[in-house]
Amino acid sequence: MKIAIVGATGAVGQELLRVLEQRHFPLSELRLYASARSAGKTLSFRNTEYLVEALPEGPLPVDIVLASAGGSLSKQYAPIWAKKSIVIDNSSAFRYEPWVPLIVPEINAQAIRGHQNLIANPNCTTAILLMALYPLHRAFKAKRVIVSTYQSSSGAGASGMQELLEGTRDFLAGKPLQSRTFAHPLPFNVIPHIDAFQDNGYTKEEMKVLWESQKIMGDDTVKLSCTAVRVPTLRVHSEAVTAEFERPITPEAAREVLRQAPGVDLVDDPANLQYPLPLRASGKYNVEVGRIRKNLVFENGLDFFVAGDQLLKGAALNAVQIAETLVEMGEIHPAVAS
Repeated sequence: MKIAIVGATGAVGQELLRVLEQRHFPLSELRLYASARSAGKTLSFRNTEYLVEALPEGPLPVDIVLASAGGSLSKQYAPIWAKKSIVIDNSSAFRYEPWVPLIVPEINAQAIRGHQNLIANPNCTTAILLMALYPLHRAFKAKRVIVSTYQSSSGAGASGMQELLEGTRDFLAGKPLQSRTFAHPLPFNVIPHIDAFQDNGYTKEEMKVLWESQKIMGDDTVKLSCTAVRVPTLRVHSEAVTAEFERPITPEAAREVLRQAPGVDLVDDPANLQYPLPLRASGKYNVEVGRIRKNLVFENGLDFFVAGDQLLKGAALNAVQIAETLVEMGEIHPAVAS
């Protein structure tokens, strides 16, 4: 299989390379593309150095395009790539198009069959949330969900991580803090603002969680409200979740469901100080879930805490899993790009 990564030098692009290598994805040819200023660099894959090429104007000579170069670029080029390749797009450019499948393989892999050579990867916050929420929704039927997120600097890409590191050094050295990537300085701070504010007072990031959750779960009756907050961690988005269900639910029953859920690590032993943590979840494929307890407001309510690596299950890992699912379902034909 011939694979291309568009945006190969970015934070997600480099994670895509690592995940493809770690999961032994069956590829026969790899092409790496980035902006003109990054062209000419080399990246290592399976002990071989690959040259990063400038992105050409037309279709790409591959079977699958893993795109992670931003929404505006995908909007312009993905329909061109999709003429000869299956495109798995990590941006928000096509997530809300009814004809584009929005996929978390553990949840709605069957929806891949409706693809027209274009498949969308969900927002990182949504993917991490649904890994825990969907198994509970399937068992107990979620009615209303309130989510508060604690999103890492990696959500803004490599520049966000760099700004946090540099800003932390400046703060400790007594230098004034600069904010280029974020609306305010992030070191030793939290910023209740991610993406553009909408007319209803929510940010677009917060609305994405609602729109995408309903589409992926295939249930627009689930009501959801989100507050998205940027916090000064390098990797892993964490989320505090309160959910009300139609059917009776207990913490013990919820733990049993989550213990069997694919892609989930149950980390829920407060007596021994075991609960989801960004430091431990960094670099992990699975999403950690814990702090499970009966909600004190809703009769059939549950509170829990989730931590998942934004660059992995929130981005690169999910995209590679979509590609793996295409292969397993016979939806990808290596001759397509020839």
